This record gives sequence, C-alpha cells and structure tokens, in this order.
Amino acid sequence: MQLHYPVWLLEFFGGGFPIAVMAVVHVYVAHFAVGGGLFLVLTEAMARRQNAPEILAYTKRHARFFLLLSMVFGAITGVGIWFTISLLQPAATSKLIHTFVFGWATEWVFFLGEIVALFIYYYAFEKMEARRHLTVGWIYFIFGWLSLFVINGIICFMLTPGDWLNTNNFWDGFFNPTFWPALFFRTFLAVIFAGLFGFITAIFEKNTNLRQKLTRHCARFLLIPFGFMLLCGWWYISALPEAPAAIIFLRSPEIPPYLRTFLIISPLLFVGGIIMALRLPVAIKKPLAFLLLVIGLMYMGAFEWIREGGRRPYIIYDYMYSNSVLKSTQASVQKKGLLAVSRFVKNKTINAKNQLEAGQEIYRFLCIGCHSTGGIINDILPRTQKFTRIGMEAMLDGMGKLNDYMPPFSGNLAERQALAAYIVNGLHQKPKKAETIARPKPLVVKPQPFDSRKDPYVFLAASGKGMHFVADTNRHFSLSTPGVNFYAQLIRRGETPEIVMDGVRLVYHLVEKPIISGRLEFDQNLGAFVAKEVPLTPYGGKPGFNPYPLMRIEAMDVESGQMLATTTIVAPVSTEMGCKTCHGGSWGVAERTGLNENTAQDILAVHDRINRTNLGKMAATGQAPACQSCHGIKHQDQPGKKNPLNLSAAIHGFHANYLTNRGVDACSLCHPMGAKTFTKGFRGIHVEVGLDCTSCHGALEEHAISLLKAEHKNGKQAAARLMGHLKPRIVESLKQISARAPWVNLPDCLNCHLDFNQPETDQHPLDTWSKSDNLLYRVRTADAGIMCIACHGAPHAIYPAINIFGRNRDNLPPLQYQQNPYPIAADRSCRVCHTIDMEEEIHHPNMLAMFRNRQ
Repeated sequence: MQLHYPVWLLEFFGGGFPIAVMAVVHVYVAHFAVGGGLFLVLTEAMARRQNAPEILAYTKRHARFFLLLSMVFGAITGVGIWFTISLLQPAATSKLIHTFVFGWATEWVFFLGEIVALFIYYYAFEKMEARRHLTVGWIYFIFGWLSLFVINGIICFMLTPGDWLNTNNFWDGFFNPTFWPALFFRTFLAVIFAGLFGFITAIFEKNTNLRQKLTRHCARFLLIPFGFMLLCGWWYISALPEAPAAIIFLRSPEIPPYLRTFLIISPLLFVGGIIMALRLPVAIKKPLAFLLLVIGLMYMGAFEWIREGGRRPYIIYDYMYSNSVLKSTQASVQKKGLLAVSRFVKNKTINAKNQLEAGQEIYRFLCIGCHSTGGIINDILPRTQKFTRIGMEAMLDGMGKLNDYMPPFSGNLAERQALAAYIVNGLHQKPKKAETIARPKPLVVKPQPFDSRKDPYVFLAASGKGMHFVADTNRHFSLSTPGVNFYAQLIRRGETPEIVMDGVRLVYHLVEKPIISGRLEFDQNLGAFVAKEVPLTPYGGKPGFNPYPLMRIEAMDVESGQMLATTTIVAPVSTEMGCKTCHGGSWGVAERTGLNENTAQDILAVHDRINRTNLGKMAATGQAPACQSCHGIKHQDQPGKKNPLNLSAAIHGFHANYLTNRGVDACSLCHPMGAKTFTKGFRGIHVEVGLDCTSCHGALEEHAISLLKAEHKNGKQAAARLMGHLKPRIVESLKQISARAPWVNLPDCLNCHLDFNQPETDQHPLDTWSKSDNLLYRVRTADAGIMCIACHGAPHAIYPAINIFGRNRDNLPPLQYQQNPYPIAADRSCRVCHTIDMEEEIHHPNMLAMFRNRQ
C-alpha cells in the first residue's frame, strides 16, 4: 500500500500532472514507433517497386527522423514514466512488476530487438541488399508490434483485470476482457499516427510533384485505417464491464470534455487527411501538417484520459484504490485509522493540538496523488472553497458512494474531521470560530377576547404544517412553492355543541405583514373550512424576517353579515435552509435565513455535474426549473416525470449518503428545527419532554431507505444506487424497514399514545406509519368530528408550544378560550364548548384526565 511508502510532495502539480504530461507524450511517440515501422517498410517497398530513388532518399531521411524521435526521445520519456509512477504510485508500480515480471522481461527483449533492428535499418540503408534491408525493416515492425502486444495486456489489466481478481493467474490478468479490442484499436491508431508524422517530413520536400505524391501516400496511412479504428473503438466500449462504462459515460464529471474532444477531433483528423491529399500550396499544407500533429497529440491525450478515468476510483480496478489503499484492507484501515497503519507519519494519534498537522499528513497520503494544490490539474482549492468544516466532513463521509469515481475515505472519524479541518482552516485559512446563532426579539401577542358566560361560539383553527419550508430562489429554481394550508371549525356552544357547516362565511387576514386575505371553503370530507396554498413568505412587515406571522380568521353570518367569532393563529413559513453548509455562499437575508445566489447556483451546478443536466443554463436564460417538474410528489398533485425519484426520496436519499450516523444533527443541518437554528421550527411539547426529529421519523438513514424502497418497488433503478451505501442505525437490516410514500405514510400519534395514554417509550415504533393520507394527524378527526389539530395544535407545535418569537405565539387559541396554553379542554375544561360538565370521554379515551406535561 501507499501507506508503506513516503510521499513525494508535488502539491502544486499533484500526481496527475507529471504522469499525464509524461505518459501522453510518450504514448503518442510509442504508437508512432509501431506504426512508423510499417510506414518505413511500405514506403521503401513502394520506392523500390517504382524504381524511385527520390522516394528512397526520402525514406532514409524519414528513418533518421524516426530514429531520433522514437529511440532517443521515446526512450527518455519511457524512463520518465517509470520514474514518475514509481514515485507517485509506488504500491501500484510494485504490483505491476511483481504480477507481470516475465511479461516485462519479454517486452524488454522485444524492445532490444527494436533497437538493434532500427539501428541496422538506418545505418545499413545503402549498404545492404534491398531484400534483406526490407526484411530488417519488417523485423523492426514485428518487434515493435509485439512490444505493443505485451504492454497492451498490462495496461488493459489495470482497467479490466477480469478473472485475475479471483485467480491471481498471469494469463487471466494479461488476456483480460479488453485485451483484444484495445490491441487492434491501438494498432490502427499507430498506423494513423505514422501518417501524421509522415506529413511533417513530406511537406519539406522541395520538389512539388514529389511532395504531393508523398503527402498523398501519408494520407493513406491516416484515412484507410480510420474506419477500422472506430469499429475497434466500438468493440472496445462494448467489452468494458458495466461499472467502468458507467463511470466513463454516465457518472464521472471530468470525462465528458474529453469524450467531446475525442468525438470532435475524429472528423477533424479525417477531413485534415483529405485536405493534405489535395494539390494545395505548401503555405497551406505546412501549418496544416503541424496542426494535425498537435490534433493527434490531443486525440491520444483524450483517449488516455478517458481510459485512465474509467479506472476510477481505482488505480488497478476493483483491487487498489487511486490512493493506493487496497480494497481488501479498506475496512481495516477505516477501523484502525490511517495514521496508525502508516509507516512514514509523525502523528499516530489525533488530539486538539495536532489536528491540523495530522490533517495535513492525511491530505498528503490520500489527496495529492490526484489533486494539485493551486495547480492546473484537479486543483483542490476551487473544489473545496465552498465548504464549512461540517460540509467538508460530510463531503468526505460521502466520498466514494454516489461520486464513485473517488475512493471512499480511508480513515476513522477523527481522521475525517482532521482532514476536513486542514482543508477548510489550513488550506483555505477560514476562521475556526463557529457561526453564532442570532436570537430574535420576542414579539408581543394577545389572544382574541372570549367571554365563556355569553359568547355562543368557539372558533378553533390551526395550520396543517408545523413549518412550511420555502426556497426563496425563484430566479434559479423552485424547490417548494409558498403555500400554507389552514383548517378551521366553528362550534356552536351548548349542552351538545354543534359544528357549524353552513350559513357562515370564513375569511382570513394576515396581520403583521403586507395584507393577504382570502376565504376558507368548506370541505365536506373533513367537516371543516379550509384555505389551501395560501402564498405566504416570512418577509415583509416587522420584523423583517418573521417565520411566525399571525393570521386572523373571522366567521360571519352569511345573511346578516354579523361577526360570529374570530381567532388568531400563527402561519408558520421559513426560508431557513442549511444548504450553504455544503453548497457555499452565505445567508441570503439578514445573515440568518434564505439562500443567496452563490448557494443556489452551486446547487444547480452540482446537480448538472452529477446528473449531466443543464439546469444552470436554464436558470441563466430565465427558465428557472421547478424541482417538482421532474421529481414529482403524487400526493401533492405534482406528477413529475416517469424515471426521476420523487422529490422526498431524491433529496433525503442523496443527502443521507453524506450525513451518516449523525442522529438529529443530520436533520437540523438542513431543516431549521434544532436548537442551533434561528427559526426553531420544532417547538411543541414533544421538545419539552426531550424528543427530537429521530424520535418519530427515525434516523436519516432509515427515513431515506423507507422512501427509496417505495421508489425501487415502482421500478426506479436510481433508488437502488442511493440505497447501496446506506446502513440502518436503529434496526439491523434493510429488510426490517418498510417502503412508504412521502406525505402519506407518516408517524401516527396512536402508535406511541396507545389508547391516548402516556407512551411507554420515547421512540416511535419503526415502520408503524399512517396507512393513508386521510389518517394523517393534520386531517384526522375525533369521534365527534372535531379535528385533532383544532384541539392539540399544528404538527411539530403541539400545545403547549414555546416559540422564541414570543413564548405563547403558537398557543393563542387555547389562551383565548381557557387562559392556559394546554390543549383545548385539557384539565377537564369541557365547558369551553359544552355548557355543562361532561362525565363521558366523547371525543377520545383519556380526554378527561388531567394534563401531565405542565410548563
């Protein structure tokens, strides 16, 4: 493993730059060394057949050029490759040597044969009988091609080791799945390059007719094998196993430019060959010949970069990762710790004092083999500039999972945190000080008046969500449109109270912000009045950002217009989403909420890079995409497209791969529900008794798996990929988690509160969700038709709720009708609606008990 070798520090260049430069140039010349041998003997044969001494003289001059380029420059760059790979990838180099030691020995024999044959061919050009001289030329070509034969097997082994992974057999590794297509592809490519280099010597012939004849001859070497090369390329692609093919054509964000380059250059080379065959002035052909030579180098570079990229995240596919950690030892390294098993490190353990220094050592082992630091290839600085320490750690946590062109992080949790600290606070010099959480100034609220002695109506209302999240990024994308639902029930008081269903008109008015008003319509199924999709945002009015604006609801008699009752509730809506933690930027509004432009643009850029979409371009041209247009949610009448996952499964499934084993912190990083948020959207009695998001919804892993399972049953293969690296935290296996639909199968109160009694556990039983959307808490009704939320408050804000924007801001209805913040009719307060004391538990069992959780 690399961990057993010292690190060659090339932080500016990174490991990729010297290997790329040395390898591409050498391989370009090495292919010419093979194809050029065929070019020499065929050109000499043509000269002798046509009895053309001028062509024979050209062949000798070209042979000298060929000798200097292939034997001198080619040999030097060949040694350079061994030098760079042995220093940058010593573990992989050692494995190749030990696995193919006899293959290398054979190749060196062939190479020696090349050298001897080429020297005899050039220096005996006019001293040897023609037939024997041609025989020597053929011997050179055969030795050159056999050298390619051997090297091809070893190079292909690194991409497609095939059965060698199980047998460790030399021949299984050598004659691997891509051996034959790659061999023929490279052979035809070598012939094409012979034509390109032939142009360089041919265009300097002074005789116009000879120059034209020679350039046409060179063009044949380019044009004739071209179609065969492309067919072999298709064969090569077809022979690739599924995983590397997916990396090349679907998942790697770095390969597409090289694929496009390869596709664009192919016709350019072919057209260039045709032009060179035409009778054109030398002033045109000379620059074109050199341009084609450069294009050929780019062609070679694009192909090699694609091939190298297809191996990722491995240096030897499915055997050794690009950071030189063996796949078979990865789990052990993660358990013991990278530093503990490394030989050449100063810090074997990590503490607060040496965290950055240890992080730097980890960075050198795991990162600089592929990334430069401020350099020109895979510069890590722009790739990590956006991250906070938490975001960087999350990126490292998810590395090798969905972005499977990178190896998984090889180290334990402390080392992951140290590397994140070094990148963020060391490389980027970001301050270590944690972000301070602003605290709002409490807003004074007063409940509406109510006289229990004479007022004939009780008016109960609540929001359908404890918090509606809105992404204020409409210029870039729409994640969740403004739209809060309200439910209200007007109750005529009496010995037997009556729910008023007709003859009344209900309207709502936003109190503290620019006036929004509208009407509530009666829903026969719910037995309640409903206002749907009220377009609220937390902006405007005083204070400038208020996620809990007040909504006043009024009930009036239709005939007389008389006001019958009024009540005030909060209309919870927030734009505080923690996307900036990983996507960069800062808060969009008042340094405490909203997504700014940088954050929104990065979200689109990441989506485009991973999924090869063009959302960023759409947004830039005024066509901001709506996430739901692809990732639909059936329950919300947003069908989306056929193949993409629904929005909940896509978001939670993706991010769960980066936020593993974090408990409730994984929730609060994105949702403004935790103690370290400004909005504090989870604020009901359940918070006061010590519950958190995971108590009801489970850990993020279980939450995501349940959503993905349902999508997988629907035939969406993307779900399987997102689930592939998720491990349950509460249960032992995936089989114990049931599939569920978003916004339909949610926690059911009665699974904890059996018969409405005090729960015996503080954890919601896993997989015991509401069976259908009409059984959700927010639309459920008691036996007498009263909605649950009418008496108990909105989800996540169950009475009594404590709101930092005003302690009793969520408790206005119970304060209005019973002067305490507890659920309606708590502590045997049946006289809120009934004009006599009640002895029977009409609405649900246990309702006549005294309230337990007093503030």
